[in-house]
Amino acid sequence: MKLKICGMKHLDNILEVGALLPDYMGFIFWEKSARYFDGTIPELIKTIKKTGVFVDETVENIMSKIDKYHLQTVQLHGKESVAFCQELKAKIDGRIDINTEIIKVFSVDESFDFSVLEPYEKVCHYFLFDTKGKLPGGNGTTFDWKILENYKSEKPLFLSGGIGIEEIPMIKDLKIPIYAIDVNSKFEIEPGLKNTSLLKKFQKKLKPATLNPKQLYNEL
Repeated sequence: MKLKICGMKHLDNILEVGALLPDYMGFIFWEKSARYFDGTIPELIKTIKKTGVFVDETVENIMSKIDKYHLQTVQLHGKESVAFCQELKAKIDGRIDINTEIIKVFSVDESFDFSVLEPYEKVCHYFLFDTKGKLPGGNGTTFDWKILENYKSEKPLFLSGGIGIEEIPMIKDLKIPIYAIDVNSKFEIEPGLKNTSLLKKFQKKLKPATLNPKQLYNEL
């Protein structure tokens, strides 16, 4: 499994977390979020995919952020339609200077209908499941992961929603393959400021500690 650390905000903390070599690092471009990012992203190791998180944003503004921050991944965390995703994908595919992936997020509860995923299959690279709550994300709670047994798509899956160290045994017991784990609020000192010591502890418990950090995070 790969690791995505989301909700980054502060320059020094971005560098500290970057030293852990996560596969993805998320920056939230939704102004209503306590983790809203409007700063400068320092130079990061090339293996870390800078991910822009958007909520019902326009294609033009997303493309502007891709250009400004050299985003390798876009995460759509709102109610973006299939047509919207297709338009964004066409814009990205039409550019020879970028190769940006699209993650489409779905808020999940016990009544989630997995059939809604099918039209999105051809317009995004990944699906991400987060807990349905008052906010588009960052609610800090998990959903009942047993519902994922109904997931029949072959699209790589990100798992999000209140994931902390306590959830590791349940992650390991999941019966479906998880492409990446997305963590955020359970590892914060305050919104946007990550506890790197806690992230390291999470890493050690999730994977054997016999590998060096670079190997560890490339395989997570």
